[in-house]
Amino acid sequence: MGEAKRRADQGLPPRQSKATRSKQDTSPRIFPWLPITENQKNQFYAVTIRGGWIGIGLLVAVWVVVRFVGPAAGWWTPADAR
Repeated sequence: MGEAKRRADQGLPPRQSKATRSKQDTSPRIFPWLPITENQKNQFYAVTIRGGWIGIGLLVAVWVVVRFVGPAAGWWTPADAR
């Protein structure tokens, strides 16, 4: 009897391929009642830290444009330059 027939006779679902099994997150949950795992928590930290640095970089770029580029191009005059 083949594996597939035996599983079907026992009412079991078909076997998962190795690729499907390896993609499942087997890390422990933070709390048993919360469906978030340790790996997901670490990924969230990494994404938010990267997003924070991107935000800081954009803030600096906007500040440079407002403080230096705009007045140098004659787009506006800073209030403290009068």
